Amino acid sequence: MRSTFLYGALTALAFSPVSHGLKILLGNDDGFGAANIRAFYDSLKASGHDVILVAPVVDNSGQGGRSSFTTYSTLQTPSEFNLVQAGAPSIGSDINDNHIWYYNGTPAACTFVGLDYVIPQIWGNGTVPDLYVGGPNVGTNLGPFLYTLSGTLGGTYGAVGRGIPGIAFSGGSLYGQRSYLDINQTTNTSYPDPAIIYANLSTSLVNQLAQNTKPGTPLLPLAYGLNVNYPSITSLTNTSCVAPKFYQTRLTGGAFTDAAVYNASSGLFTFANLLGAGVNECINGNCDLPGETTVVTGGCQAAVSVFTVDYDAPKTHATKKVMKALEPLVIKNTTGSKRSMTKRDLEGLSPRRHE
Repeated sequence: MRSTFLYGALTALAFSPVSHGLKILLGNDDGFGAANIRAFYDSLKASGHDVILVAPVVDNSGQGGRSSFTTYSTLQTPSEFNLVQAGAPSIGSDINDNHIWYYNGTPAACTFVGLDYVIPQIWGNGTVPDLYVGGPNVGTNLGPFLYTLSGTLGGTYGAVGRGIPGIAFSGGSLYGQRSYLDINQTTNTSYPDPAIIYANLSTSLVNQLAQNTKPGTPLLPLAYGLNVNYPSITSLTNTSCVAPKFYQTRLTGGAFTDAAVYNASSGLFTFANLLGAGVNECINGNCDLPGETTVVTGGCQAAVSVFTVDYDAPKTHATKKVMKALEPLVIKNTTGSKRSMTKRDLEGLSPRRHE
């Protein structure tokens, strides 16, 4: 009964009309045909938002923030779930909905293609979305290590770096990667398909943020984003987790990094979870909050962590100690560059990247 009431409340928030619909760019790393992203697209639109979806043509999980653009004008292989055949253009839209696009690139590349190519065609030149949302990913992205590794996060902090508020959503992978064509309209539990529940939960969070933000002002401060993680939704088989509550968290705390495990029989390595000291040191965040890993793995609970793309160490005694140890080889420059340069100058002089 409690789950029914809570899910009903969340659904009501997801589908309650917002006072001002947002322009939202939606992406992921699982692919443009994945069940979770299509359900989220439908839920956001039903709530009154104007949404453009631009996502990889195939699964691009684990790409992090790598921005890689295809060198082929056509697809060399079919898309995920065979929704688009080999030989089709490397970028294209759904024949039934010109707000749904695929691109043969990494999640971060899809973010930039969406911002610089797709949005100008649909919303007009100079239009900047109010929000970027990524996911919901198939599989949680918990802690600082997966923050850097996840393509869902990479597409999100790519947008945040461009000055656009961003939210990354990820959920447990109990039922694996599925096509949107496989979303169940009915389940044995009478609750919706997990993809729909993830979508409604995520839309409710977007709407909560929009309702508490004055129209015309940014949804989040400049360079800020949110990392949202859900447990596995179980509605296909049981009701043990169908309506998780949201909790404020931080990225560090109970977080894992990788260890390399060697198999002498195969001669190969695989990974194992390692509770690393570095990924659990609370430096910038609110150390009074629980870690997102601890919250999500502790039951039917969702975690919401605030992040920024300012990766500089804070001005603390520890940072000063590091800088002091580098002197006199590394000089303290308190005046900045003496050469006045325009934005175009700076962009033109940036060094070539080696990814």
